[in-house]
Amino acid sequence: MAHEDRSTLEEIFERPAVGPLAGVVVADLSRVLAGPYCTMLLADLGALVIKVESPGGDDTRRWSPPRRGDDSTYYLSVNRNKYSIALDFKDPADLAVVRRIVDRADVVIQNFKPGGLEKFGLDAATLRQERPDLVYASISGFGTDGGANLPGYDLLVQALSGMMELTGSADGEPMRSGVAVFDVITGLHSALGILAALRVRDETGRGDHVEVNLLSSALSGLVNQTSAYVAGGVVPTRMGNEHPSLYPYEPLPAADKEIVIAVGNDPQFAALCRCLELPELPGDARFATNEARNANRGELRVLLTERLKTRPAADWFELLRAANVPAAPILTVAEGTQFAEQLGLEPVVETGTGERRIPAIRNPIRFSESPLDYSKSAPILDGDRDQVTRWLEATTSGDDAP
Repeated sequence: MAHEDRSTLEEIFERPAVGPLAGVVVADLSRVLAGPYCTMLLADLGALVIKVESPGGDDTRRWSPPRRGDDSTYYLSVNRNKYSIALDFKDPADLAVVRRIVDRADVVIQNFKPGGLEKFGLDAATLRQERPDLVYASISGFGTDGGANLPGYDLLVQALSGMMELTGSADGEPMRSGVAVFDVITGLHSALGILAALRVRDETGRGDHVEVNLLSSALSGLVNQTSAYVAGGVVPTRMGNEHPSLYPYEPLPAADKEIVIAVGNDPQFAALCRCLELPELPGDARFATNEARNANRGELRVLLTERLKTRPAADWFELLRAANVPAAPILTVAEGTQFAEQLGLEPVVETGTGERRIPAIRNPIRFSESPLDYSKSAPILDGDRDQVTRWLEATTSGDDAP
């Protein structure tokens, strides 16, 4: 039900209107990670995303090192394919521009503290009363009731959800994930909710208020661990790199360094034992089933380690890979990106042109019929004001210029 004419968007914003969401306009009032990650995914799929920033810009513009030129690489990671305009909500003239952008949008997304946009008339209740067809997405840390005043930082959610209590050595201290994983999961959940709401709007003409919070996303994202508690009455604890339900499923030492072995069933265990020249183990009652291997993991670890230490990890990886045994060396981020390149996944794309030609990680979604476009790199603060202004002044099919 996108109302914007694609040729007009292409002409004004100088970017091909391609992808499954071409013609959909998103007013992005979010900042930092969960919201911007969501809107970057939508922009990759063809949506026109207008990034409305405060005069000081998105906080992540200043989250460095590392940097690429004047840009924080953190900011670059979640803001490609967007158009930036800086506006002060407290300034009546600027607020009027925000309202004009919102009036033209199919989707509004924001992650202000619950209730923080009511004084500007930009809250869901106000805007959806004026525009019943609007899809409005709100992201918060802990919902709008008892947790409304809690700051929505990923690290706090990792602590409060149980994630940190699950991460680290069994005899060590709780650890956070190396990535703000729940911000990313929340961004994915938000994008999914927005797409579902757009699908319903196509059929009914009515939008929806999509609400997502980090803690709920975290509890959902902990999958088998939260299920262990709510369905099984078991409170999971830290196990280092071991798995509570599978064995072997952890890094084990080879001759030079560790290699990850991830056996998920009995045939895989039998294949592992053939590669390790330990053919007798699958018939041993202590190791014949997954349950038995779990119960006797200490004994099995010793036997596997003795064999693995006879060859380097790279040799074992090639041997196990050829035998379809799930295994992997532990790589750096650089090596992991290079490995994806070796597999033909083409993980790195070039965004933008000229001085703003910046490499980025490819959107992981691929379509057989709908191409994705990466022609716009992450925007300079307020760098697209002229284009946004021209768009607001233009008349599109079926709409009067605001």
